[in-house]
Amino acid sequence: MRIMLACALGMSTGMLVEKMREAAKSQNKDYKIWAVDVGSVGKNKGEFDVLLLGPQVNYVLDDMEKAYGAETPVAVIKPIDYGRMNGAAVLKFAESLVEARA
Repeated sequence: MRIMLACALGMSTGMLVEKMREAAKSQNKDYKIWAVDVGSVGKNKGEFDVLLLGPQVNYVLDDMEKAYGAETPVAVIKPIDYGRMNGAAVLKFAESLVEARA
């Protein structure tokens, strides 16, 4: 699975990416997980199976759903999971979004 996270600058989301990678590794899952700023999402079109937005950029959800939602799930990360850097919970959320599309 290819999971891309997007936020304002990609910095705090980068920390969450590391937590998600640790969770995936502990579950023996070989996922590609990375973060970009919202302005770079288009450069990665077709490269991700799910797009997760940081809570601080939830204002772009509608635009991202219009641009990418037909191809892939797009959702905002729950603020509590984001704030706690709960990589396992966010990983499970991403998986559930992809499974719901299958």
